Amino acid sequence: MQQALLTRFLRYVKIDTQSDSRSTHTPSSQGQWQLAKLLMQELSELGFNDIYLSDSCCLYAKVPANVADVPTIGFIAHLDTSPDFSGKDVNPQIVENYQGQILPLAGADELSPEQFPQLLQYIGQTLITTDGTTLLGADDKAGIAEIITAMHYLLQHPELPHGEISLCFTPDEEIGKGVVHFDLERFGAEWAYTVDGGAIGELQCENFNAATAVITAKGNSCHPGSAFGVMVNAMTMACRFHAKMPLHDTPEHSLGYDGFFHLVSMEGSTEQAQLSYLIRDFDSDQFAQRKSWLSDLVAKYNDELTAGSLTVEISDSYPNMKDAIEPVPHVIDIATQAMELAGVHVDIKPIRGGTDGAQLSHRGLPCPNLFAGGHNFHGKHEFVCLESMTKATEVIINITKLATQRYR
Repeated sequence: MQQALLTRFLRYVKIDTQSDSRSTHTPSSQGQWQLAKLLMQELSELGFNDIYLSDSCCLYAKVPANVADVPTIGFIAHLDTSPDFSGKDVNPQIVENYQGQILPLAGADELSPEQFPQLLQYIGQTLITTDGTTLLGADDKAGIAEIITAMHYLLQHPELPHGEISLCFTPDEEIGKGVVHFDLERFGAEWAYTVDGGAIGELQCENFNAATAVITAKGNSCHPGSAFGVMVNAMTMACRFHAKMPLHDTPEHSLGYDGFFHLVSMEGSTEQAQLSYLIRDFDSDQFAQRKSWLSDLVAKYNDELTAGSLTVEISDSYPNMKDAIEPVPHVIDIATQAMELAGVHVDIKPIRGGTDGAQLSHRGLPCPNLFAGGHNFHGKHEFVCLESMTKATEVIINITKLATQRYR
């Protein structure tokens, strides 16, 4: 199983599936089509049923039930990698029997236990790292490899009783569009799990409430030689507005259940400039207060201006899945037991981010998140432990067993 898992993962990460937030197409990059078609062919060769690739690049498949009267459950992972760092020409490095040493990367960079102490959790195990020029793509190609390997195991072992199992591999999760075109009826599951988490043992059933705010400064451009009393520099307005934002209410000063405002981009010219912020909070009331506070700050700033203006547009991205999962505690209980059966210590913690499962949970498909085994996502220091990936595969298999036992 472990060798098949590794072979799949290494094959998948070679395909550049980096999503593009500027694209108006779904999926946002051609590489996602390439991976989806490769997976479609692989699933067909392995004997999966009801394989279907939608016009929006959602790839569906099923493992048929071999027992009656058991609800359909599902597993989901995403095709794309983050737009934050290159996913082109990924060259994975395999480190067997890791002994705590510094791992050199391209140039003068390195993976050091001093900077990344979590490396020391994996003494004696096999690590897969980047070469320092790209991200790795364990987020979420590790999840894809684990799901397919687990489901293929079930197909190879028909003596193991299970209900129908539905799979879907989605596009553009990293830019918040992963399940816009997700067909709940075709998927047909009573509940599901995304396999999109980090370190071994992570189980996540709550995440940030998320929104994006775009603040547009409108100024007036003219020749700088005749600008007196005429020019209004939109970039200056934008910079002065950002200076009014709370200094320590940011990602680099927050952890656990802390929320934040995060300036992710600023661009423009004298005539017009834009600031884009992420707004995050676990608490729904505080999340609403953050959005209201930002709108009020824009209004106050406009009152101070003698020329030019600012506008703000806030759009919700995804909600906290907690409220949708709490009424169905067996979904978490089964995942917890599945990890314990695999000898994995369960670490229930909130996602300081989001998954496709957050939106799906609020659309009626309870969908917590399971670990996939990786660390340091979205950058050149990303790595994954092969033994953790193997345990994730075992957990998926155990979930199917426990879900079956619950209804027999």
